[in-house]
Amino acid sequence: MKKLGVSNILMLLLLSIIILFAEYLFLTGDKLHGIFLGLWAPTLLGIMIYLKLISNERR
Repeated sequence: MKKLGVSNILMLLLLSIIILFAEYLFLTGDKLHGIFLGLWAPTLLGIMIYLKLISNERR
């Protein structure tokens, strides 16, 4: 837990909530909004990885 850091844990929690809400929307019949919202999670994960790589490169 200490290696991840508070900000990463909060971001992963937010991503989990986004995924669950997207699945809820998709399964209740609002398929387009579910797909649109579901695409946010991998985008945010990509941004997290990119920022992590930039911060590691500067060290």
